[in-house]
Amino acid sequence: MTAAASASDAILQRLMTLHPKVIDLTLDRMHRILAALGHPERRLPPVIHVAGTNGKGSTQAMMRAGLEAAGFRVHAYTSPHLAQFHERIRLAGELIAEAALAALLDECESANAGRPITFFEITTAAAFLAFARTPADYLLLEVGMGGRLDATNVVDRPRLTVITPVSFDHQQYLGDTIPLIAAEKAGILKPGVTGIVAPQRPEGLAAIEARAAAVGAHLTVAGRDYQAWEERGRIVFQDLRGPLDLPRPVLPGPHQIENAGAALAALRALGLGDDACAAAMTRADWPARMQRLRRGPLAEAAPGIELWLDGGHNPAGGEAIAATLAAMPPRPTYLIAGMLNTKDVAGFMRPLSGGARHLYAVSIPGEKATLPAEDTCAAARAAGIPADTAPSVAGALGLIAAREPRARVLICGSLYLAGHILRENG
Repeated sequence: MTAAASASDAILQRLMTLHPKVIDLTLDRMHRILAALGHPERRLPPVIHVAGTNGKGSTQAMMRAGLEAAGFRVHAYTSPHLAQFHERIRLAGELIAEAALAALLDECESANAGRPITFFEITTAAAFLAFARTPADYLLLEVGMGGRLDATNVVDRPRLTVITPVSFDHQQYLGDTIPLIAAEKAGILKPGVTGIVAPQRPEGLAAIEARAAAVGAHLTVAGRDYQAWEERGRIVFQDLRGPLDLPRPVLPGPHQIENAGAALAALRALGLGDDACAAAMTRADWPARMQRLRRGPLAEAAPGIELWLDGGHNPAGGEAIAATLAAMPPRPTYLIAGMLNTKDVAGFMRPLSGGARHLYAVSIPGEKATLPAEDTCAAARAAGIPADTAPSVAGALGLIAAREPRARVLICGSLYLAGHILRENG
């Protein structure tokens, strides 16, 4: 690590100590620090606010690809990061520079003056400062958790809102039913602002529509106002403006058709044309979402292995992974999984039971909330997946290569594990 890189890391470590709770959903602290900073949230480029349980990052990546292909300068805010914090803040197409990040974090730390504030809140405030001070045409703003009380939900009038599919995750904070979770996500809807709604469960859609009616938001709903489907290896999109026949999304997996539909509906709502929509399908890049690993120490250690990485970690993520694997050419498939102790491990494992020959469970290195490998292994066995523990991802890969040197291997279960793999694998 360079001396420059350690500057922001040191500040980030200090910011983690400012509030006793990692997650404490409220907007009061956010309004306070933004006022102290001169309200940067009021000087942002037109905002496209994105909430949902699954698909936020992929949908945002497709929108960004389309907007940039049309010549627009685009900011983007995402979380969590994988390899380094800088990934969360993209300024006009480029990751924020270390010196700029350290200066912004220092400014926010001074403005906060030691008062209680969560890590996500104060770093979101820093991102707003960066976005307000750097010219751009759009800001793609991803919710951290939920929507209604998320730190990003201080933008009074976004240009557009997008709600990706809602499913179970973070129930301890958002509620334990789909209507409750969907209502929290729908908290980003604003009066007079169009909301793009990806395919939802009926009870989730009802909650979103109720919120839209209450605040006076106009909805563009999948299956009613637009449709997207795969046909002959391509994606067909249809809305009131007419049909689009486009290349299939470059991001792999059947679930990306839903994400692509929402991205295309958003781009059309912004007035973009066919070329931008095609670029959204062909130029999007989103790491650790069924990402093929072709280089680095892991790939080089097992050259005959087809190696993949995915950060899915909830039941819907497990379903998406299972559908993606099922759509691939047949090949013996093994899983290497590490998960957090806050996740629905059984719900993630159940959809994977039919497609994997064996699972090797690992603990996530350096992560306090990791689920012990023994517990992940037990959950896999309970779901009907033959499983054993392994001391590390590299150790598990070695066991698989010795057993099946031409296997397909998917490393999965957590974005934190995915981040570790990307850092270690170059």
